[in-house]
Order: sequence, then structure tokens, then C-alpha cells
Amino acid sequence: MVEAFAVASGKGGTGKTTSTLALGLALAEDYDVTVVDADTGMANLLFHAGLADVDVTLHDLLLADTDAAVADAVYDRHGMRVVPCGTSLSDFRAANPDRLRDVVAELAADTDVLLLDSPATLASRDAVLPVVLADRTVLVVEPTIPAISDALKVQEYAASYGTDVAGVLFNRVTDGDAVDRVAAKADQYFEGPTLAAVPEDDAARAARRAGEPLLAHAPDSDAAAAYREAADALDVHASDADAVADRFRSAVVPDQP
Repeated sequence: MVEAFAVASGKGGTGKTTSTLALGLALAEDYDVTVVDADTGMANLLFHAGLADVDVTLHDLLLADTDAAVADAVYDRHGMRVVPCGTSLSDFRAANPDRLRDVVAELAADTDVLLLDSPATLASRDAVLPVVLADRTVLVVEPTIPAISDALKVQEYAASYGTDVAGVLFNRVTDGDAVDRVAAKADQYFEGPTLAAVPEDDAARAARRAGEPLLAHAPDSDAAAAYREAADALDVHASDADAVADRFRSAVVPDQP
């Protein structure tokens, strides 16, 4: 079985990467999990996962003349597999995003859950590809009307390529009563359920500074508990791995969002 989730938002700064790794660790208690930093232009998952000094990253796999194997860019961290992306601007410019289809297809053949940490905007061909490839999308949203508006655009675009919404994860919440009111309105517009409301937590910042995923650095924090709640609410659909891999390889790469 395998299901691919794009972890996406309509804007930067929502805590997408923190959320991707947190969901990965929580889901890894029950599933084989692979996390991919598919934000090839503004990658930072490698810093969150303590992989800043690795030799091979996703960028290397996306080069036309690469001799790197997919397995070379896969690293075992905290009970899950992680594929970081590099931060070199020259490597980003040289990378061919079309090759991401084959990379994801190969990874899908050997995992239960594939989490794609996606770019924050719909402004480019590269940014929307993870959403197009995924079976479903987890929308990471700050509990404000503008943020919800941006996330609805992501949902609309995902739907145009047949990608459903697995759920909405409210993040960096400072007022629990306010998020309840916002979530009630959001339920009218989003197709997926509200997975959890993750509180603003100093532990998340400390984890980033330490280069560790939140659930590894501060497993007893309030934010970690909320991410576990979200993972419990995220029902994973079993699909045939070979069929999913074939779909990834044949996916149409959009020219414009």
C-alpha cells in the first residue's frame, strides 16, 4: 500500500516543514513513512532534520546528467526515511522538475506513506507539481481569513488535477477560541475535515534550532500532542504501489498554475 500526501499552503511561514516532519514521525508509529522536501527552490527541511551536511540531495537526482541513485539521497531519521533537497541556487536552476515524477514513483514502491513538503505558492510550474502528483493534500493554514483564502486557492487548483483534500491543519494558533470560530467557517469551504489546531509553541522554535523534528526534540510538548491528534485523524488509504508509481511517471506537468 502507499498514499502520497502533499503538505501545502498558500503562503510561506505557516510551518509547513515543521508540520511535514511532525506528521511523518507521528505516522511512523504505524506506517512506513518517507518524507521528501519537494520545495526545490526554497528548501529547508534538511536543517529541520539534521541533514545539512549530507552529500546527495534531491537536487542531485533532478540533474539531467546525474549518476546518483534515488537510494543515495534517502536518509534514515527518527524511524522514517527522509529525502532532503539542497539549497544551492545553481543546482536549483540546473534541476529538471519533470524528473521529480520518476523519483517519487521509485520512492512510492517502497513505503506506506509518502509526504511531499511542497512549495508555498502556486506561482510556478515547479511549485504546483507536488500537489499534482499527490493523492491528497494536507493544507497547513494559519487561523486568519487571508490565510484561509490562500489555502482555498490551493484546494481549487488541486481539485482541477484530481487531488483531494485530506484535511486542514491549523497551525501557530495563539487563541483557541478564535480558531474554533475560524474552523467552523472553514468547514463550510474546505472539502477535508479539520485535523487539529497546533498551538504556537516555543518547543517548535527550539527544535528548529537543534536541527531535530519537533516530535523527536520535544515529544511531550503541546504542539507535539496536537500533531499526533492530526496524524490520528488522517486516514491513510491503501493503494497498489505499482499502480501509484505508474501514475506518478505518467503525470502531466502543468505549464502554469
